[in-house]
Amino acid sequence: MRKSVSEVFRSNARKWAGRASLVFGALLTACATQPAAPPLEGDLLISHVRVVDFSGKAPDVREDVFVLVDEGAIIAVADTREGLIADAEQDASGLTMIPGLTDMHVHIWDEAELGAYLSWGVTRVRNMSGLPFHLTLAEQVEAGNVLGPHLVTTGPILNSAGPNAQVNHQLVETEEEARAAVAWQAEQGFTRLKVYSNLTREAYDAVRQEAEARNLIVTGHTPEGVRGPGVPFEAPFDIAFGEVLGDGFETIEHVESIVWHGLSDRQDEAAARALAKRIAAAEVPVTPTLLAYHNLWRVADTQGAALTRPGTEMLNPVVQQTERDYQEFWASQPPGPAAQSDAFYGRVTKIFQEEGVMLVAGTDAGIFTNVPGLSMVDELRLMVAGGLTPFEALKSATHAPSVVLDREGLDGCALERCAADLVLYACDPLADISCLHVPDAMIRDGEWLSREDLMALREAARHHNLERTQENVLGGLAAQGADVSVLGLEGATE
Repeated sequence: MRKSVSEVFRSNARKWAGRASLVFGALLTACATQPAAPPLEGDLLISHVRVVDFSGKAPDVREDVFVLVDEGAIIAVADTREGLIADAEQDASGLTMIPGLTDMHVHIWDEAELGAYLSWGVTRVRNMSGLPFHLTLAEQVEAGNVLGPHLVTTGPILNSAGPNAQVNHQLVETEEEARAAVAWQAEQGFTRLKVYSNLTREAYDAVRQEAEARNLIVTGHTPEGVRGPGVPFEAPFDIAFGEVLGDGFETIEHVESIVWHGLSDRQDEAAARALAKRIAAAEVPVTPTLLAYHNLWRVADTQGAALTRPGTEMLNPVVQQTERDYQEFWASQPPGPAAQSDAFYGRVTKIFQEEGVMLVAGTDAGIFTNVPGLSMVDELRLMVAGGLTPFEALKSATHAPSVVLDREGLDGCALERCAADLVLYACDPLADISCLHVPDAMIRDGEWLSREDLMALREAARHHNLERTQENVLGGLAAQGADVSVLGLEGATE
């Protein structure tokens, strides 16, 4: 089993301490011949590479450097190879290396999808609708038994009955039901809770109290309470958006959901800017997921043709079958209104950026028509189209998630002591965000993956294990008390 990043640096402490003592000794010995510093040894040396880090307010670019990796961590970024020894070396002349991307909003249904994320440069994901098998899968990834991005997951979605309730949600109405559901999730091993739009005030208050008592993280949609007649245009929400802002959410999801709840679905840019100031003041990060709505518009605009565009074969067919009614609905919708909303959500995202809201990139990949991995490239392109710079968009997929996930300085960076989860391109993503479509290579947990390796992972993602999916998904849903018979999966085929 590979060591964690912190363990690597503890194991390398003597190397650095030795070098430091030599330097100190040289300062005390005037005019003496300084002994050569001992070489720094590692597993992999990436030579002549251009490195970009996104931790600061502007890109930190270093040209033609040498990056030494040891046991899954960067231990040196040097201007010369002097004093660097490695078991293997990769010449990266002409390539730009950036931290691996983090997708902060995905839905994983089977391990077959994991390779698709890696093939497009995504090295960490936050799964936002967890089942017990996700906890096991996360452990398998960290142990090196399954090749995929690092996996963080919430538990099952906590919701109440209402217009947004779905069969995979853990439905709770009362304080007692909510506390029992949170207790069950904690006992399973989940450390994050995802709350949803229809939660009643009673249930939501109980979820928050139980989460605080158990030291669990809360994220998701802002709960609205019971949706009465006339909401939101003629009557207020049962739970106002502002009531939730101070509740310590890890992130709030979806710009379109924020517009719905925070602006009563009004496309008013002045009101959006005022709302952005309130969110920034509350220091709550936002996951825009622009692609989630954009792909609804694409399906409407193409009368359904976008549902079978290249890449959609990597979507899990079991889940796709459960969404057929939803797909048919959007394929029949007029594209005009959706296009107007789509453009407004892009402008709101830019307003949030301008007003200091921390943005983290997420895609809703794995559902409807959002392709694993590829969706991250599309999401960052939409953020740039909305007015963000490529640097700002890339920061939302690298450094910002590391801050939110409490891994700043370990993840989402390309500096000494950072995890060796890195992506290399033959183009410059700071100049053209579409560069992200074609990774040239990847370093995943210190291991070099060539372009051919990445394409093999992508190809493997096209081959689904339907029996395993049904066992994991149906078993997990049954364990949380869902009625799986309504899914109608009997005819699911590859």
